[in-house]
Amino acid sequence: MSANIVATPVSAGGILYVGSSYEKRALMAIRITGASGDITDTDHVLWQRSRGTPYVPSPLLYGESLYYLTHYQNIITRIQAESGTDDPGAFRLGGIGNVYASPVGAGKHVFVTDLDGVTLVLTHSPIPRLVAVNRLGEKVSASAAIVDREIFLRGDKHLFCLAEGE
Repeated sequence: MSANIVATPVSAGGILYVGSSYEKRALMAIRITGASGDITDTDHVLWQRSRGTPYVPSPLLYGESLYYLTHYQNIITRIQAESGTDDPGAFRLGGIGNVYASPVGAGKHVFVTDLDGVTLVLTHSPIPRLVAVNRLGEKVSASAAIVDREIFLRGDKHLFCLAEGE
């Protein structure tokens, strides 16, 4: 890993997923049970990648999938979390630019918000599809927070709460 790790690691089932792309591009899955010291060349490192790795946005572990953005650009990759294999791999997110907010998932959807406050809603399905593009009209760099059936987005000047109408 690089010396400047910004993305927050995520974990489930005793596996830690860590990534960086500032000085060194790296993404890896680490079995944490029994791991200590330098585990570089041990079987604790389940898999690793050195291309298209995350920098600012943290990865999203959603079900059996791991989603992550390349650096902070509009390219998202979905892989099988446990094996590290492409599922379906990397694809470009049209309609958005730089992304600092981490992707979030809820209700079988993945939400990706860029710095201009544009949120893409993708299906969490074998082939992700774009189902909505939402524009706040305000810059957003903070990750969305999901509570029950509401999504909270913090813009430069306002806190937004998005929810279904009754």
